[in-house]
This record gives sequence, structure tokens and C-alpha cells, in this order.
Amino acid sequence: MNLALLLIISYLLGAIPTSVIVGKAVRGIDVREHGSGNAGATNTWRVLGWKAGVSVLALDAGKGAAAAALVPLLHFGHLPFTAPVIAILCGLSAVIGHVFPIYVGFRGGKGVATGAGMLISVAPIPVGLAIGIFGLSMFLFGMVSLASILAVMSVPISIVLLNRFSGASYHPLLLAITCILALFIILNHHANIARIIHGRERSLPQVQLWKRILHR
Repeated sequence: MNLALLLIISYLLGAIPTSVIVGKAVRGIDVREHGSGNAGATNTWRVLGWKAGVSVLALDAGKGAAAAALVPLLHFGHLPFTAPVIAILCGLSAVIGHVFPIYVGFRGGKGVATGAGMLISVAPIPVGLAIGIFGLSMFLFGMVSLASILAVMSVPISIVLLNRFSGASYHPLLLAITCILALFIILNHHANIARIIHGRERSLPQVQLWKRILHR
């Protein structure tokens, strides 16, 4: 029961619809009714500008980090798993809450930022590498969807390589969760992948700094 309560709290935390709240506060709109219709940081950026987008990104990542790092501290009594496993499960519950938020009709975001926040708490080095891959992909291609897919795929690969060659000891459950999370996020981006293949995916050219350098 104690673990179930922690998972419910984590879900409710992750389900807080940050983009909807920011959209209502900034312009009195539901961002899901505009742009791509997604309740994430990218669509918020497109609809409301970069300041709102960055704010939603930070808040969504914060939900995942808080679920993994802080919610487990609320427990009382015995828990059936070790602390790292509890942190992973709580973080994953927050990701599910973000994607299927009970507060706004279960229409949420794609879970990338919240998943990243969770992983920052439990696997900072693989996430640091993923952030680097995300930044490089944005610099080269300017597509948040492609950068997100490449970044999330890199996390389980990094965990395997670090466990094998650096003496790290990331829990096997973390590897399984990151593989499932990567697959989940990739499937959640199926429409974006189709647009990328057909050259119709929208990009953010302002972050493709190499184009600006070449055109000077």
C-alpha cells in the first residue's frame, strides 16, 4: 500500500498540465487547441514563444525529477524494493501522468521532458550524454522530434556501455525502463517520424546556428 501511494502521488504530480496552465496564464488559451495540438514544451514554444516554451520544458522536467528524487522520501514503513528501484518506479509513474493527465481529459504531452527529469535524478551521466546528443541534433537539424528520438535512444545504449567499460553499476531495471521508455516515446512520435521521412516535419530554424554561420 505504501508503494502504491507513492506511485499515485507521482502520477498526480506528473499529470499537472503545465503547458495548459501556462497557455491559460499567458494568453488565455489551451495550447492543445493550437499548433500541433500537443501539450508539450515544443508546441508551447510554437504557439506562445520561446519564453513560455522554455518554462514548460523546465517545469515538465522538474515533475519527473521531483517524482524520482523527492516523492520516495515521503514513505513510511517498509518498501518492497531498494531505493534506486523506488525512484525509477516513481519517475516512470510521473511520465505516465504527463502523457495521460487525469486533470485535463488524459490528453497530455509525449513524455520526453518528464522522462528526462526522472533520468537526471537516477542516471545523470547517461542523461548528460543524451542532452549533448539532443543539442547537437537541434544544431544540425532543428527538429525537436528527431532530437528527442535520438536522445532517448542514446540513454539505454549509454547505460550498457558505461556498465561494460567504466565500472558503473546502473540497476538492470533502469536499463529495462529506459528501453521501454525509449520505445514508448518513439511510438508516441510515429506521426513525427512519418513527417520526417516525407520531409514535412516542422523545424526551428533559429536554433540551426550553422546555417547562420554559412550564410554570413
